[in-house]
Amino acid sequence: MRLETLTAKALEIEGLDRYQLAIAVAKRADELLNGAQSKLNIDLKTIKAADLALMEISEGVISVKGFTKE
Repeated sequence: MRLETLTAKALEIEGLDRYQLAIAVAKRADELLNGAQSKLNIDLKTIKAADLALMEISEGVISVKGFTKE
């Protein structure tokens, strides 16, 4: 799936703006690079950590918390 489609889907599911999504993807990618197991059973040797993090968020297997709505 194209990154633009994944990004739009993730923004719609989580109700975040693009800056909050970027922070969430970066944090999850860091977790994956530090040894966290992928929720989608995809090996990091075949895909970039940031792409995998975005896929996890857009599929709804990772919940993004910590941002408040004003």
